[in-house]
Amino acid sequence: MSDNPYFPNTQSQQKEMLEYLGLKCLDDLFQEIPEQHRNPNLDIPMPLGELELKKNIEYITRKNMVPGDYSCFLGAGAYNHFIPSLIRAIVSRGEFLTSYTPYQPEASQGTLQATYEFQSLICQLTGMEVANAGMYDGATALAEAALMACRATKKYKVTALDTLSPRYQEVLLTYLKPQGIEFCLTGSESIELENSSCLLVQYPNHLGYMEDLSYLSRETHKNGGLFIVSVDPIALGMFSPPGDYDADIVTGECQPLGIPLSFGGPYAGLLACKKEYLRQMPGRIVGSTTDQQNRKGYVLTLQTREQHIRRQRATSNICTSESLMSLTAAIYLATLGRRGLRQIAEACYHKSHYAASLIGKIPGYSLPLSSTFFQEFVVQCPKPPKEINHQLLKSGILGGLDISSVISDSMLFCVTEMNTSEEIHKLVKALKSI
Repeated sequence: MSDNPYFPNTQSQQKEMLEYLGLKCLDDLFQEIPEQHRNPNLDIPMPLGELELKKNIEYITRKNMVPGDYSCFLGAGAYNHFIPSLIRAIVSRGEFLTSYTPYQPEASQGTLQATYEFQSLICQLTGMEVANAGMYDGATALAEAALMACRATKKYKVTALDTLSPRYQEVLLTYLKPQGIEFCLTGSESIELENSSCLLVQYPNHLGYMEDLSYLSRETHKNGGLFIVSVDPIALGMFSPPGDYDADIVTGECQPLGIPLSFGGPYAGLLACKKEYLRQMPGRIVGSTTDQQNRKGYVLTLQTREQHIRRQRATSNICTSESLMSLTAAIYLATLGRRGLRQIAEACYHKSHYAASLIGKIPGYSLPLSSTFFQEFVVQCPKPPKEINHQLLKSGILGGLDISSVISDSMLFCVTEMNTSEEIHKLVKALKSI
């Protein structure tokens, strides 16, 4: 037996392995690490009992500034939306919480059906023909879509509008650069798409405004590329889906669909496309079929991971399942339905425009952009946004995102259905005082 419960091999086994490697002792394995970094002083405090630990954690969490305790006007990729209690009640059921990859369909019909429903709802929402079982998040879903376009067109250049989220741009570079794929940005007024496999567009864009998808789609297809749109799914409750504009691939972040903010995750990404690009999709697709007794059943009809097929033919290396998060999104969409989702979207739209109209009248503040927006809008401020947000915190308000690197002294405010009229007026009053 091993002397250490964390080392599964015995001392004799360790000795045998060291001899095989030509080493005398275990410490010789770590000679490449500088001595001052091998056994640093961790300065770990004394252990606490359960009661003391609970109180300590509660003390630490009280330092967090979260929506609910604070009025939240921060968005930029993660949004504070209402989550019906029904969702937690269903998602918390043991059979969902403990679900794993459904390798055995005969034992995984519930998991497979839940995923199938998610795929079906995403297709209806985006106006596309086929959707997969979910991605890690919106950013990686967009990166995978770009790789799909390169494989489909045999062109190894990816172009995105310069209004794409900077964080999405960073993820794209992480995916594309190691594979030697060129990545460039273009403006929407003078699109440069020469030799590009695709055009990536955010809808609404990083600044909250709606792009002209009809024009962008025509220009992309005219140049022989695929039109790829990253969506806010809540916006599709009232705006036309990308499928209506002949989009080839649609991606997005599922977080607004009933998933808590949770300090940044876990979230899930959506990915849907035209049927002709089905074979290039990453991840998994669940299909519906019938057995020999003509009973309906569900199976994994497409698995493109390298552990399932030959590595050189794999189109994905996603090795975990976002099924719990995608299930949450599916329950949210099914609970609200078409009308409910539209009501949420319209509430976001009207409240944000009401807030923008009030803020735009405050001396020193202005709305530098005049395009159609959904729930986020840009405000140019009389002071640096960092100073303004610091003052807003004192009033119990989480302010907007500082985007001064894009537009000088500007911030991006977000208003959702969660923001009451009182909160909006409180924000306006606080901005006036600043």
